[in-house]
Amino acid sequence: MGSKKVTFDDIARHTGFSKTTISRFFNNPGSLTRKNQEIIRKALKELNYKENKVAQILATGETDFVGILVPNLMLHYYSEMLNQILLTYPEYGYKYIVFVGSEDPQVEQDYIQKLLSYQIAGLIVMSHSTPSAQLAALSIPIVSIEREDIHICSVNSDNYTGALLATELLQKNGCDIFIHINTPTPITRPAYQRINGFRDYCTERGLRHELFIRETGTSASSITAAMLELFNEIENRYPGQKKGIFFSDDTRANAFLNVLLRKYHVLPEEYRLVGFDNSPIAEQAVYPISTVGQQIRLIAHETVALLHEKILEYRSGADWSAPPVHRVITPMLYPRATTDDGGQ
Repeated sequence: MGSKKVTFDDIARHTGFSKTTISRFFNNPGSLTRKNQEIIRKALKELNYKENKVAQILATGETDFVGILVPNLMLHYYSEMLNQILLTYPEYGYKYIVFVGSEDPQVEQDYIQKLLSYQIAGLIVMSHSTPSAQLAALSIPIVSIEREDIHICSVNSDNYTGALLATELLQKNGCDIFIHINTPTPITRPAYQRINGFRDYCTERGLRHELFIRETGTSASSITAAMLELFNEIENRYPGQKKGIFFSDDTRANAFLNVLLRKYHVLPEEYRLVGFDNSPIAEQAVYPISTVGQQIRLIAHETVALLHEKILEYRSGADWSAPPVHRVITPMLYPRATTDDGGQ
């Protein structure tokens, strides 16, 4: 066909099928036999056909775009989760439109309206600004990750079990005082179970423990400043005692570790640290950080797989009155250099 634009008429003449059959191939390939699908695919290759995505969207009202709302990329957990979601393209074929970072609900609403204007097939939400009831009212397939999810489908880690694993590791390290550092977290968020798991483990075993719930911001400078302040407070409150600290995430664990290294140039025997997420920064730290792994790659894959299921249901006209699906992924413990016997 040279450089001439290939039309449905051209494909129909080449295959001997009607234009209606060719249209069905593009819009509902499952309605054709596999043999006829293969005949058309072979013809497309021979004709050097270039698919017109704009025309397909106009004809069907459907796209393969998926929106993603991420609160920030400063926390290494979010950047790695986004990376793993993007890597699902070869399997599912979705293209992603990403909006990053806003604590302002109105700004996030503007983001959502922009995404809807692209006729997105579905939405993945990691940000926290919009309540799940409001998201559910959008009437499009939505899956969330680690956020309030009462009214929408979700894929989360078993945060409670992860906290138990982290605190048990610190107990095995013979710590005198057990500390959990976290940020103000609504009870409706799955990550709140890290607080519950830590507190329950210590209470049931009679371990001395304390919660430090502090606002730390999300920038590198604000997190470092907050960890320095906490370090000074912990030093003054528990001098000469072996302190086992469980952090809400690896980014803050690494910031605290850097404070220790600037002060002592080594990891002191008085400190044992465990993070959460198993994001790359934990393994790449000067002292590789013991952490609870959320299995980010698996969560990302399960999220896209669940969204794909919901997109297919939506397009088939399935009943949407069923309760949302919540999948929970078991975490894994990775002992490293910031705890005893974790290796160097």
